[in-house]
Amino acid sequence: MGNVFSFQLSCDTIISRCWDCVAGQVIYPCHLEENLAGLNTALDELKERRNDVETEVNIAVQQKLRPLDEVRGWLSRAETMINEVQLLIDGPEEIKNLCLGGCCSKNRKPTFNFSKKVAKRLRDVKDLKGKGDFKVVATEAPAPSVVQRPSDSALGLESMCNKVWSAFEQKHVGIIGLYGVGGVGKTRLLTEINNKIGVLSGGFDVVIWVVVSKAFYIGRLQDDIAKRIGLFNGIWSEKTPDEKAIDISEILREKKFVLLLDDLWERVDLSKVGIPVPNQENGSKLIFTTRSTEVCGQMGAHKKIQVQCLPEEEAWKLFEEHVGKDVFDCHPSIRGLAQEVAKECGGLPLAIITIGRAMACKNTPEEWKDTIEVLKKSANLVFPNMGEEVYPLLKFSYDNLQNDMVRSCLLYCSLFPEDFQIDKEKLIDFWIVEGFLDEHDTISHARNQGHRIIGSLIHACLLEGVYDWSIKMHDVIRDMSLWIACTCEAEKWKFFVQAGYHLTRVPEGGRWKGMRRISLMKNEIKNLTEAPNCPDLQTLFLNDNHQLKVIHSDFFQFMCGLKVLSFRNCHLITKLPVGIAKLVSLEYLDLSFTGIRELPIELKALQKLKCLNLSCMYCHITIPRGLISGFSKLRIFRMIVYSPLDEAVEESNECLLEELQCLNHLNALSLSVTSAFALDRYLNAERLHNYTEDISLEVLKDSMQLNILPLANIKSLHSLAVASCESLEEVKMEWAGEGRMTKAQNRIQTSVIVTQYCFQSLHKVIMINCSKLRNITWLILAPNLRNAFVEDCNKMEEIISEIKLSEVAELVGTLTPFETLKYLTLRKLPELQSIYWNALPISCIKEIHVQNCPKLRRLPLNSNSANGNKISIKGEEKWWKELQWEDESTRNAFLPCFIAI
Repeated sequence: MGNVFSFQLSCDTIISRCWDCVAGQVIYPCHLEENLAGLNTALDELKERRNDVETEVNIAVQQKLRPLDEVRGWLSRAETMINEVQLLIDGPEEIKNLCLGGCCSKNRKPTFNFSKKVAKRLRDVKDLKGKGDFKVVATEAPAPSVVQRPSDSALGLESMCNKVWSAFEQKHVGIIGLYGVGGVGKTRLLTEINNKIGVLSGGFDVVIWVVVSKAFYIGRLQDDIAKRIGLFNGIWSEKTPDEKAIDISEILREKKFVLLLDDLWERVDLSKVGIPVPNQENGSKLIFTTRSTEVCGQMGAHKKIQVQCLPEEEAWKLFEEHVGKDVFDCHPSIRGLAQEVAKECGGLPLAIITIGRAMACKNTPEEWKDTIEVLKKSANLVFPNMGEEVYPLLKFSYDNLQNDMVRSCLLYCSLFPEDFQIDKEKLIDFWIVEGFLDEHDTISHARNQGHRIIGSLIHACLLEGVYDWSIKMHDVIRDMSLWIACTCEAEKWKFFVQAGYHLTRVPEGGRWKGMRRISLMKNEIKNLTEAPNCPDLQTLFLNDNHQLKVIHSDFFQFMCGLKVLSFRNCHLITKLPVGIAKLVSLEYLDLSFTGIRELPIELKALQKLKCLNLSCMYCHITIPRGLISGFSKLRIFRMIVYSPLDEAVEESNECLLEELQCLNHLNALSLSVTSAFALDRYLNAERLHNYTEDISLEVLKDSMQLNILPLANIKSLHSLAVASCESLEEVKMEWAGEGRMTKAQNRIQTSVIVTQYCFQSLHKVIMINCSKLRNITWLILAPNLRNAFVEDCNKMEEIISEIKLSEVAELVGTLTPFETLKYLTLRKLPELQSIYWNALPISCIKEIHVQNCPKLRRLPLNSNSANGNKISIKGEEKWWKELQWEDESTRNAFLPCFIAI
């Protein structure tokens, strides 16, 4: 029976398999067309899924994430599958051989095999597509074991670096303490070790750098370590210090780490932070820097290494590098004197670097000898036991300034916000009123001294030039200056500076007491209501508080000693309180760029006023009659309007000419002239010509022509604006001589005439909204022009016209325009075709700015203009591409100069 049963089972199996075979021969071909359609659809869906995953991966890579391995593998398999299926669908002839709806075929066996492949691939594609549904495609890339840190030259530290590295490589040394005075190069040395580990030493899982500093607390140290080892996430901040310590410890116990702690001032309890103590067993390392050998002992350092000042030879090399060897070639004795200066630095690297840079522009033996004397007197006070690391060393440059006047001028610059561009002229005005400068008969002479001081401060690297008209203070120099004013010389200066602090209200009154100079510039203060008690206050800067609207009348009640008050650029202020009359000591009042509509008559109480700035008001300002003439000590008056005036205000302001002529001490004047009648009156007021610095000719609505030559008589004129003169068609240069000269007379007289009718002191010209003006050829009479700005002159065709110039040839002689020009701005001049018909030797040019001047196809530049010039050319891309050049080499020479706007 067993045999029969076994035979029966085998027969069933055979029959089943035979049936499967027969059925398969029919089923696969019968469903081929259906499976092919399904395979095409599945393939498209797989491609779509592949594209989506690739997009997510690309986005992740841009975000510095690392794609998961399973995602990379799936994408690779998907790509292979797509290629294979595409070949399967596109290649065979079986589809053509099908008949009877696919159940019969001309060639059954190949059709069966193909049908079977299609069915299998359909299952495979669907299965692979299903596996491509990833919730996450990438994760954060593992941090590099060592982050290379930027480093200055390690000149002079080579032997010390080798010493530390030798200790680092010793297996039994787990903790190394580097100690030494401030400025000796500990941080620079630690940086070198960090970078050397990354290059030379393998086997460490992670190198962690943390700056500890004097303001150390465990939480911040834990956070910095957590960021480096990948623990700093959303819930990290919610954990207690103990929980953080446990998490850090669990990670670092499994790693071989190097921990670099810079600037320790006290012991750090490693267990509370979560740091396993480095030792020979775990192979980890801890290196820290400190100024105290006691801290080395408290930290349990296995090796204490003193970072000492440089030996004489190394110190000299470092000093020589930062002074620059070319200085030593200026005089044969400088090298020997420089070596004495280097010795006075005591081998302290930071002092060597700082003083070396300060001496890089000293070209005479006398300057070096003076430096030696200064260092001999102050070195013992500055270098040992420094309270700060940098400022006392920078203070050398401050102490080395010429005198207290220059030092005062420098500290005053720290009243302005960080990175603030300080207008040179306005700064000098402040210095004059503050009494920093010498007494001078004229403002012009005082300005010359002010500019000389600015130059010396720039030369000493304590100020930075931005443009010809502005400077700024480096952040570190500003901090050093405030440190001096608020710490070293606090009793003398009594500064209170919160400029750019985003304050919405003034500091409470108690903080004003005893202060002499307060700067609250560039904040968001909205009102001045509280009356602070500050009788010693001399200077108050409230500039650039754009939210300031309300000034309470009592605000000035207890400021009887205030000399300088500035509301510049507080444009929401519309009126001054009558309480300002209590500022009986006020000498400087700046209301420029405010919205004040009328000056209160109570201002007549300010009998000591020396400077009043009413320029660029946001609305028309009315000045009571007799107010200006009542300021008997007024020396500087500014009132440039740049906007149309109604007739009442115009009439009021024309009366200013009479009042200004009554001021015996007036020495600097900026004035708007708003009609031909007012211009005639001004030209007849010869007394005012001696100190007019800026004139704005505005809204000359009754004038089609303007003869510019009478203004050449104003020898102190620095800036001239012609604005909103929509009727003005021509600016003439009509020589006042009798009749015409012969050519022979012209040759004799030309030099005299040119000298007489040139604007020798004119540095800046502004032409705005003169819609009928076709050229400004008269600019050739400004041989010292530095800045030209032309905007919104719809019919302007040429800047300098060849035809116009030929008409006044006897007047202009051999003058060449723009020889000293530095900045040229041309904007919204739709008809402008030419600046000048030939290339100009504009050797001083720094910037040409062209915008919305579509017909300007040439610049007055050629290959010679490019020689040695570092020029910026700003304009639209389209305009630049369509510019025509003398030749291809000229175009290529100026190509790097272009800046698209």
